Amino acid sequence: MALTCLNEETRTKLKESPVLVVGAGGIGCELLKNLVMTGFENIEIIDLDTIEVSNLNRQFLFQKQHVGQSKAKVAKESVLRFNPASKIVAHHASVIGPEYNVNYFKRFKLVLNALDNLAARGHVNRMCLAAGVPLVESGTAGYSGQVEIIIKGLTKCYECEPKPQPKVYASCTIRNTPSEHIHCTIWAKYLFNQLFGEEDADVDVSPDTVTDPEISGDPNAAIKKPTTSTRNWAKQNGYEPEKIFSKLFTEDIKYLLTMDKLWEKRRKPEPLEWGNIPETSSSSPSSTSVIKDQRQWSLKECVEVFSDNLLKLKEISEKLDPGSYLIWDKDEEVHMNFVASCANLRAHVFHIPMKTKFDIKSMAGNIIPAIATSNAVIAGMVTHYALKILEGRFQDCPSVYLRQGVTARGMQIVPEKGLQPPNPKCRVCGDTPQLTLVTNLAKMTCKEFESSVLKRKLNMPAPDVCLYNKVIISSDPEETEQNNEKTLKEMGVADGAILDVDDFLQTYSLKLILTHREMKPGEPDFFIVGDMSELKKEIEKASQEYKKVTNGKDEDMEIVDDKESRSKRKSETISVPAKKRKTEDSPESDSDDVVPL
Repeated sequence: MALTCLNEETRTKLKESPVLVVGAGGIGCELLKNLVMTGFENIEIIDLDTIEVSNLNRQFLFQKQHVGQSKAKVAKESVLRFNPASKIVAHHASVIGPEYNVNYFKRFKLVLNALDNLAARGHVNRMCLAAGVPLVESGTAGYSGQVEIIIKGLTKCYECEPKPQPKVYASCTIRNTPSEHIHCTIWAKYLFNQLFGEEDADVDVSPDTVTDPEISGDPNAAIKKPTTSTRNWAKQNGYEPEKIFSKLFTEDIKYLLTMDKLWEKRRKPEPLEWGNIPETSSSSPSSTSVIKDQRQWSLKECVEVFSDNLLKLKEISEKLDPGSYLIWDKDEEVHMNFVASCANLRAHVFHIPMKTKFDIKSMAGNIIPAIATSNAVIAGMVTHYALKILEGRFQDCPSVYLRQGVTARGMQIVPEKGLQPPNPKCRVCGDTPQLTLVTNLAKMTCKEFESSVLKRKLNMPAPDVCLYNKVIISSDPEETEQNNEKTLKEMGVADGAILDVDDFLQTYSLKLILTHREMKPGEPDFFIVGDMSELKKEIEKASQEYKKVTNGKDEDMEIVDDKESRSKRKSETISVPAKKRKTEDSPESDSDDVVPL
């Protein structure tokens, strides 16, 4: 262990300082091993996930016999073999649970995050800020990674900067006019489900048999669905590879070409013929520098992989019980081969560069493949910073970034020049967090306001909302459930009203200014303006006008609406990946293999 190279004071702190590790996945496994080997003896672990087969190649604390068991509990038993003197408490639970409140976080000297989703990371960030406990954030994405410390008043917090949003793609683009490989990958996953998985008529891979308004020029045009489903058609034809190939990549494409309006400003697709596949380049199979899944298949190889795996999937599906179906899994070789080959064939048809199976797996699984060595490097940096924080050396802990390649200065682990200060306009750690919600107050109900704005956009799991001491929404659902279907206007919320909003679980509060606006067709139901500095005078005026209304005067309010401020609004939608859970109603994941950097 590392105790011999540390001074007596630090060794004492290691033994006595309680540390919380959130997440026992890729980074979490490496981190827990590092902590007990370094001499930390008072550790708690929280993780909601169970162990899956796909975890075993990089989360080394787990073995095959552990599949289906709690990550936190198995990780505890595994690391105790490294240092039996450690006192470790494992929780198979969601860190967003009500029992893990501010008082719980105050018990620790240090919190180490090893998570992979925005909701849980944001919650831990807020808990640590409220509790005044230093937090070490970490994450990896393929060959890249990062480590940063978060200390209230000294550094920026996790939510000082906007996080990337998940992308949503229109179904008509997927079916008719793909322009990026991700469109083809999504289409290929749809195809898998249409042929072998749970069917969904809304994600049919067939082109629209009567087109949308863009194609027909008729805004009232309706989309006609095929009379025979893709699966029934495939069954009728015995899942014959040549017939299915010809339908998907020849006949359907020729049909799309009859829709002239689609191709007025787009390059036309080129159908493929089963017996006339053009030559394309591929990576050499013998190249030692190319990993198997990172080889670029030729077009003919894609056809062969498509044919072979289609028949394998047919054979597998025929062995299922009546009414059962296959569930697509990125870690099933046959599933992934089928999707990758179909995605590349469709990409070629639409003049989109083909990708490797490795790249397609990243998109199809909605993940960035985890690299064990990246997790190990980042976990080492987290441990290093944990020691410095216990010694009070905060200034020696700048954010560091692991790069895929060596920089021009010969560095692969690149530090910032110093600690990054808090963002004064941050809605979480700023002095006066304040936002403006622009919406139609006569249409938005309290229920929609709570679910769409407070819980989804602002990540507040248990919000309380008051209007001049009048409770509109309570964290106790039964207290205000009678308000659910009432509009904000019916609740007395007028243009310019200022709501006091706080979260019972997160000790997090803000001022929310309501601006009424009749939304135009095509606009979202609401949007949020985050920078209120330019609207201060208008807000104060709107607040005074609102007080007049509450005194019984029914007059129009001035709309607080600034074009420049609206252009700066930041979307804060949070995406949560789906995994096996201890409880089905908890959306959080507490492992770390993929983190938006």
